[in-house]
Amino acid sequence: MSEIKLPAAFETQMISLLGEEEFEKFKQDIEKPARTSIRLNEAKGFVPNWAKSPIPWSGQGYFLEERPSFTLDPAIHAGAYYVQEASSMFIEHILKSIDAPKGIYLDLAAAPGGKSTLLSSYLGNDGLLVANEVIQARAQILKENSVKWGLGNIVVTNNDPDHFGPLEGFFDLVLVDAPCSGEGMFRKDPQAREEWSPDHVQLCSSRQRRIMDQAGGLVKADGYLIYSTCTFNVLENEEMIRFLTSEFSYEPVRIPLDPSWGIRETEVRTEEATFYGYRFFPHLVEGEGFFITVLKRPDDAFILEPGRIKDFKHPVLKSVGDRESAAMDNELWLDGSGKYYMLNESFFRINREWSRYFERISQHLSLRYFGVELGKKQKDDWIPSHEWALSTLPKNGFTTHELTLEEALDFLRKNEFELPGLPIGWALMTYQNLPLGWIKNLGNRINNYYPKEWRIRLN
Repeated sequence: MSEIKLPAAFETQMISLLGEEEFEKFKQDIEKPARTSIRLNEAKGFVPNWAKSPIPWSGQGYFLEERPSFTLDPAIHAGAYYVQEASSMFIEHILKSIDAPKGIYLDLAAAPGGKSTLLSSYLGNDGLLVANEVIQARAQILKENSVKWGLGNIVVTNNDPDHFGPLEGFFDLVLVDAPCSGEGMFRKDPQAREEWSPDHVQLCSSRQRRIMDQAGGLVKADGYLIYSTCTFNVLENEEMIRFLTSEFSYEPVRIPLDPSWGIRETEVRTEEATFYGYRFFPHLVEGEGFFITVLKRPDDAFILEPGRIKDFKHPVLKSVGDRESAAMDNELWLDGSGKYYMLNESFFRINREWSRYFERISQHLSLRYFGVELGKKQKDDWIPSHEWALSTLPKNGFTTHELTLEEALDFLRKNEFELPGLPIGWALMTYQNLPLGWIKNLGNRINNYYPKEWRIRLN
């Protein structure tokens, strides 16, 4: 139990929201341990035997009875699942409830990547996600998690919301999980209590308005805007709905709820309509504090079509022609739907159907990663990339070798190890049929190509 008390001003705020009697229940529950939850990567087909307690609003989410040592589970390094707070997984229920049109999506404040990987799974092969993070170090973490998830439908960018101005009306769905005062994290992160103040709430609200002033125009006609925070107060939640609907034309969206979930619906009445938000309180829901709302762009709003760039030019990217792209897909036993680009002599592949959208994005945004990096070609040989190993793309033509748990951990630590009888050349290391990365057997020694910066140090 934390020794850090709740700030007095926060208690006053919560009493006005809940009433004194319910606030006491809230206060008791916020001192209880938080439950650990994970969301499986359906595309990798892995279901651990310890995932037994489903999260009711998520088809792939599970509560865990206790928190294992995730670092020492090779499956998490293979992108088989993501450790995500249960309340955030409600986004999956929203997408399915509104039958969100698949296409071009934007996660504007995406790091570390929990919500981006959820959107990526929803889109599958039927869309492209721009996962953006303004802070460069966090954009690197976002890239790593996107690579591990492996679906090849994510473009990682590192931009301020202001940079998206030329892409107004471009996106079928925009998600903004806004930087906030973090009241919903008071149970998981008691230090957040010390950082909280009414002035900090005001500062966060101002920052959110600046972000949403840019984000509100990015949604195309009939598209959706999802806004969320991990906080309880009205200023960062309901008042942001009022701000958005005063600045932009949006229609309300109401999401069906099962009463047993304990999620509380809130109404925001404006001159135009009644809008809806959904608040997660720890004393009512098995999850942390969370708020989310969904708005729909009217059908007469602006639509920015990607157009077709006849002669694609970029400072560092080189487009590979359609004929050569098809030849490369054929050479790698892929399905022929790929469009290739070169960056620093390495080949990247995205679905050809989304290349026009990608090329438009690349003209305006700072790219950190996109699609699947396949590796480099030297004469007739491929030097496969770690990104290809972790992707869901086939790796035909390569030897695969299934590792024991001990061997997998040695591989992930980049320790030296022997694999007697392995053929000379490249081999894909797997654990429980999940690709982990490459080794190259030179005969007299084995080179481990697991990325040095990703290796695990925990014994």
